[in-house]
Amino acid sequence: MNRLEAFRSIAAQAGRGELVFPTNVNASIKLQQALNDPNCHLEAAAKLVMAEPLLSARTVAIANSAAYNRSGGEINNVRTAVMRLGFKTLNAITTAVIVRQLGRNISDPEMRVKAAQLWEHTANVAAIAQVIALKMTRLDPETAMFAGIVHEVGGFYLLSRTDEFPGLLDGNSEDWAEYGEKMIGRAVLKKLGIPEAVVAAVESLWHGIRVLPPETLGDVLLLAKELSPVPSPFQKSLLEAGRGPDTIVDEFIGDDSLRDMLEDSADEIRSLTQALLI
Repeated sequence: MNRLEAFRSIAAQAGRGELVFPTNVNASIKLQQALNDPNCHLEAAAKLVMAEPLLSARTVAIANSAAYNRSGGEINNVRTAVMRLGFKTLNAITTAVIVRQLGRNISDPEMRVKAAQLWEHTANVAAIAQVIALKMTRLDPETAMFAGIVHEVGGFYLLSRTDEFPGLLDGNSEDWAEYGEKMIGRAVLKKLGIPEAVVAAVESLWHGIRVLPPETLGDVLLLAKELSPVPSPFQKSLLEAGRGPDTIVDEFIGDDSLRDMLEDSADEIRSLTQALLI
Protein backbone atom coordinates (compact mmCIF):
# COMPACT_ATOMS: atom_id res chain seq x y z
CA MET A 1 0.00 0.00 0.00
CA ASN A 2 1.50 3.36 -1.01
CA ARG A 3 1.30 6.50 1.08
CA LEU A 4 -1.75 7.98 -0.62
CA GLU A 5 -3.63 4.69 -0.39
CA ALA A 6 -2.75 4.52 3.31
CA PHE A 7 -4.08 8.05 3.85
CA ARG A 8 -7.31 7.17 2.09
CA SER A 9 -7.66 3.94 4.05
CA ILE A 10 -7.18 5.64 7.43
CA ALA A 11 -9.51 8.48 6.41
CA ALA A 12 -12.19 6.00 5.31
CA GLN A 13 -11.92 4.16 8.63
CA ALA A 14 -12.15 7.44 10.52
CA GLY A 15 -15.18 8.47 8.51
CA ARG A 16 -16.92 5.27 9.61
CA GLY A 17 -15.96 5.94 13.22
CA GLU A 18 -13.46 3.06 13.22
CA LEU A 19 -10.66 4.78 15.11
CA VAL A 20 -7.78 2.71 16.46
CA PHE A 21 -6.58 4.04 19.81
CA PRO A 22 -3.85 2.65 22.08
CA THR A 23 -5.18 0.96 25.25
CA ASN A 24 -4.02 3.80 27.50
CA VAL A 25 -5.97 6.31 25.39
CA ASN A 26 -9.18 4.29 25.67
CA ALA A 27 -8.76 4.23 29.46
CA SER A 28 -8.27 8.00 29.57
CA ILE A 29 -11.35 8.56 27.39
CA LYS A 30 -13.40 6.62 29.95
CA LEU A 31 -11.91 8.82 32.69
CA GLN A 32 -12.84 11.93 30.71
CA GLN A 33 -16.41 10.69 30.36
CA ALA A 34 -16.61 10.06 34.11
CA LEU A 35 -15.35 13.57 34.89
CA ASN A 36 -17.89 15.06 32.47
CA ASP A 37 -20.78 13.32 34.23
CA PRO A 38 -23.00 16.06 35.76
CA ASN A 39 -23.27 13.91 38.89
CA CYS A 40 -19.48 13.87 39.36
CA HIS A 41 -18.70 16.17 42.28
CA LEU A 42 -15.45 17.63 43.57
CA GLU A 43 -14.45 14.79 45.86
CA ALA A 44 -15.18 12.15 43.23
CA ALA A 45 -13.26 14.14 40.60
CA ALA A 46 -10.24 14.47 42.89
CA LYS A 47 -10.23 10.71 43.52
CA LEU A 48 -10.45 9.97 39.80
CA VAL A 49 -7.54 12.32 39.08
CA MET A 50 -5.42 10.89 41.91
CA ALA A 51 -5.77 7.44 40.38
CA GLU A 52 -3.86 8.66 37.30
CA PRO A 53 -0.28 9.77 38.14
CA LEU A 54 0.29 11.71 34.91
CA LEU A 55 -3.01 13.56 35.23
CA SER A 56 -2.33 14.27 38.91
CA ALA A 57 1.08 15.77 38.19
CA ARG A 58 -0.21 17.93 35.37
CA THR A 59 -3.22 19.14 37.37
CA VAL A 60 -1.07 20.29 40.28
CA ALA A 61 1.50 21.87 37.95
CA ILE A 62 -1.12 23.89 36.05
CA ALA A 63 -2.79 24.98 39.30
CA ASN A 64 0.61 26.33 40.40
CA SER A 65 1.36 28.06 37.09
CA ALA A 66 1.38 31.85 36.95
CA ALA A 67 -1.77 31.75 34.82
CA TYR A 68 -3.81 30.24 37.69
CA ASN A 69 -1.84 30.95 40.85
CA ARG A 70 -2.62 34.63 41.36
CA SER A 71 -2.03 34.58 45.12
CA GLY A 72 1.42 33.00 45.01
CA GLY A 73 0.47 30.21 47.40
CA GLU A 74 1.79 26.87 46.17
CA ILE A 75 -0.53 23.88 46.04
CA ASN A 76 0.83 20.40 46.80
CA ASN A 77 -2.27 18.19 46.58
CA VAL A 78 -4.73 17.18 43.89
CA ARG A 79 -7.94 18.07 45.75
CA THR A 80 -6.95 21.71 46.24
CA ALA A 81 -5.68 21.88 42.66
CA VAL A 82 -9.05 20.65 41.36
CA MET A 83 -10.82 23.27 43.49
CA ARG A 84 -8.62 26.03 42.08
CA LEU A 85 -8.96 24.96 38.46
CA GLY A 86 -12.59 23.88 38.24
CA PHE A 87 -14.15 21.22 36.04
CA LYS A 88 -13.76 23.07 32.74
CA THR A 89 -9.98 23.33 33.09
CA LEU A 90 -9.80 19.79 34.46
CA ASN A 91 -11.53 18.57 31.31
CA ALA A 92 -8.93 20.38 29.20
CA ILE A 93 -6.10 18.78 31.19
CA THR A 94 -7.63 15.31 30.81
CA THR A 95 -7.94 15.87 27.07
CA ALA A 96 -4.30 16.99 26.98
CA VAL A 97 -3.30 13.67 28.53
CA ILE A 98 -5.33 11.82 25.89
CA VAL A 99 -3.78 13.78 23.02
CA ARG A 100 -0.27 13.30 24.27
CA GLN A 101 -0.77 9.58 24.88
CA LEU A 102 -1.44 9.13 21.17
CA GLY A 103 2.25 9.74 20.53
CA ARG A 104 3.76 7.79 23.41
CA ASN A 105 3.69 4.28 21.88
CA ILE A 106 5.35 5.15 18.56
CA SER A 107 8.39 2.97 17.88
CA ASP A 108 9.91 4.85 14.92
CA PRO A 109 12.50 7.33 16.34
CA GLU A 110 11.83 9.93 13.64
CA MET A 111 8.09 9.83 14.28
CA ARG A 112 8.69 10.10 18.02
CA VAL A 113 10.63 13.30 17.39
CA LYS A 114 7.72 14.63 15.31
CA ALA A 115 5.28 13.74 18.08
CA ALA A 116 7.42 15.54 20.67
CA GLN A 117 7.64 18.65 18.47
CA LEU A 118 3.90 18.54 17.83
CA TRP A 119 3.16 18.40 21.55
CA GLU A 120 5.56 21.26 22.27
CA HIS A 121 3.80 23.28 19.56
CA THR A 122 0.42 22.34 21.02
CA ALA A 123 1.38 23.36 24.56
CA ASN A 124 2.62 26.75 23.35
CA VAL A 125 -0.52 27.37 21.30
CA ALA A 126 -2.78 26.41 24.22
CA ALA A 127 -0.95 28.71 26.65
CA ILE A 128 -0.84 31.66 24.24
CA ALA A 129 -4.50 31.20 23.31
CA GLN A 130 -5.49 31.23 26.98
CA VAL A 131 -3.71 34.54 27.59
CA ILE A 132 -4.95 36.17 24.36
CA ALA A 133 -8.55 35.26 25.15
CA LEU A 134 -8.21 36.52 28.72
CA LYS A 135 -6.51 39.83 27.96
CA MET A 136 -7.66 40.78 24.47
CA THR A 137 -11.21 39.43 24.12
CA ARG A 138 -14.35 38.63 26.09
CA LEU A 139 -14.04 34.96 25.19
CA ASP A 140 -13.63 32.24 27.82
CA PRO A 141 -9.87 31.66 28.32
CA GLU A 142 -10.39 28.04 29.43
CA THR A 143 -12.20 27.25 26.19
CA ALA A 144 -9.38 28.92 24.24
CA MET A 145 -6.78 26.78 26.02
CA PHE A 146 -8.89 23.68 25.36
CA ALA A 147 -9.10 24.56 21.65
CA GLY A 148 -5.32 24.92 21.57
CA ILE A 149 -4.89 21.50 23.14
CA VAL A 150 -7.04 19.71 20.54
CA HIS A 151 -6.26 21.72 17.41
CA GLU A 152 -3.68 19.20 16.11
CA VAL A 153 -5.39 16.03 17.34
CA GLY A 154 -5.64 14.66 13.79
CA GLY A 155 -1.85 14.89 13.49
CA PHE A 156 -1.34 12.99 16.73
CA TYR A 157 -3.71 10.29 15.56
CA LEU A 158 -1.83 9.89 12.27
CA LEU A 159 1.48 9.70 14.10
CA SER A 160 0.03 6.93 16.26
CA ARG A 161 -0.69 4.90 13.09
CA THR A 162 2.75 5.28 11.48
CA ASP A 163 4.04 1.97 12.88
CA GLU A 164 1.32 0.24 10.84
CA PHE A 165 1.95 2.39 7.76
CA PRO A 166 5.69 3.13 7.39
CA GLY A 167 6.38 6.21 5.27
CA LEU A 168 2.87 7.59 5.88
CA LEU A 169 4.13 11.09 6.65
CA ASP A 170 6.95 11.23 4.10
CA GLY A 171 6.82 13.74 1.28
CA ASN A 172 4.80 16.94 0.93
CA SER A 173 1.92 18.13 3.11
CA GLU A 174 -0.90 18.19 0.54
CA ASP A 175 -2.20 14.74 1.49
CA TRP A 176 -1.99 15.67 5.16
CA ALA A 177 -4.05 18.82 4.56
CA GLU A 178 -6.73 16.95 2.64
CA TYR A 179 -7.03 13.74 4.63
CA GLY A 180 -5.35 14.40 7.97
CA GLU A 181 -6.61 17.79 9.00
CA LYS A 182 -10.11 17.58 7.62
CA MET A 183 -11.36 14.00 7.43
CA ILE A 184 -9.30 12.39 10.18
CA GLY A 185 -9.20 15.47 12.40
CA ARG A 186 -12.98 15.82 12.36
CA ALA A 187 -13.47 12.14 13.20
CA VAL A 188 -11.11 12.23 16.19
CA LEU A 189 -12.67 15.45 17.50
CA LYS A 190 -16.08 13.77 17.31
CA LYS A 191 -14.80 10.65 19.10
CA LEU A 192 -13.47 12.80 21.94
CA GLY A 193 -16.80 14.61 22.25
CA ILE A 194 -15.33 18.04 21.53
CA PRO A 195 -18.00 20.81 21.67
CA GLU A 196 -19.16 22.20 18.32
CA ALA A 197 -17.86 25.71 19.09
CA VAL A 198 -14.35 24.33 19.57
CA VAL A 199 -14.61 22.13 16.47
CA ALA A 200 -15.64 25.20 14.45
CA ALA A 201 -12.62 27.11 15.79
CA VAL A 202 -10.27 24.27 14.83
CA GLU A 203 -11.82 24.06 11.37
CA SER A 204 -11.26 27.80 10.89
CA LEU A 205 -7.52 27.08 11.00
CA TRP A 206 -7.86 25.14 7.75
CA HIS A 207 -8.94 28.32 5.96
CA GLY A 208 -6.26 30.54 7.50
CA ILE A 209 -8.25 33.79 7.53
CA ARG A 210 -7.14 35.77 10.56
CA VAL A 211 -8.80 38.88 11.99
CA LEU A 212 -6.85 41.38 14.11
CA PRO A 213 -7.64 42.21 16.81
CA PRO A 214 -9.10 38.71 17.38
CA GLU A 215 -12.87 38.51 17.72
CA THR A 216 -13.79 34.83 17.55
CA LEU A 217 -12.34 31.69 19.10
CA GLY A 218 -11.00 30.79 15.67
CA ASP A 219 -9.21 34.16 15.44
CA VAL A 220 -7.60 33.55 18.83
CA LEU A 221 -6.51 30.06 17.87
CA LEU A 222 -4.99 31.14 14.56
CA LEU A 223 -3.13 34.05 16.15
CA ALA A 224 -1.81 31.79 18.92
CA LYS A 225 -0.68 29.24 16.36
CA GLU A 226 1.21 31.90 14.42
CA LEU A 227 2.80 33.26 17.58
CA SER A 228 3.99 29.85 18.76
CA PRO A 229 7.81 29.76 18.90
CA VAL A 230 7.65 26.08 17.95
CA PRO A 231 5.96 25.30 14.60
CA SER A 232 3.96 22.17 13.96
CA PRO A 233 5.97 19.54 12.05
CA PHE A 234 3.02 19.38 9.66
CA GLN A 235 3.32 22.99 8.53
CA LYS A 236 6.04 25.03 6.96
CA SER A 237 7.77 27.09 9.60
CA LEU A 238 6.56 30.67 9.68
CA LEU A 239 10.17 31.77 9.94
CA GLU A 240 11.03 29.82 6.77
CA ALA A 241 8.19 31.63 5.05
CA GLY A 242 9.65 35.00 6.00
CA ARG A 243 7.14 35.46 8.82
CA GLY A 244 7.26 34.93 12.53
CA PRO A 245 6.02 36.33 15.83
CA ASP A 246 7.75 39.69 15.38
CA THR A 247 6.29 40.13 11.90
CA ILE A 248 2.81 39.29 13.13
CA VAL A 249 3.16 41.67 16.08
CA ASP A 250 4.22 44.47 13.72
CA GLU A 251 1.13 43.84 11.58
CA PHE A 252 -1.21 44.13 14.56
CA ILE A 253 -3.49 47.14 14.41
CA GLY A 254 -5.73 48.00 17.35
CA ASP A 255 -6.15 49.97 20.54
CA ASP A 256 -4.12 47.51 22.57
CA SER A 257 -0.49 46.68 21.96
CA LEU A 258 0.00 43.01 21.21
CA ARG A 259 3.71 43.31 21.86
CA ASP A 260 3.18 44.83 25.32
CA MET A 261 0.56 42.25 26.19
CA LEU A 262 2.86 39.38 25.22
CA GLU A 263 5.75 40.87 27.19
CA ASP A 264 3.58 41.45 30.27
CA SER A 265 2.21 37.92 30.03
CA ALA A 266 5.50 36.15 29.29
CA ASP A 267 5.70 34.49 32.72
CA GLU A 268 2.11 33.24 32.48
CA ILE A 269 2.64 31.81 29.00
CA ARG A 270 5.95 30.20 29.92
CA SER A 271 4.74 28.62 33.18
CA LEU A 272 1.50 27.32 31.63
CA THR A 273 3.42 25.88 28.67
CA GLN A 274 5.87 24.13 30.99
CA ALA A 275 3.03 22.71 33.07
CA LEU A 276 1.37 21.28 29.97
CA LEU A 277 4.66 19.74 28.85
CA ILE A 278 4.99 17.63 32.02
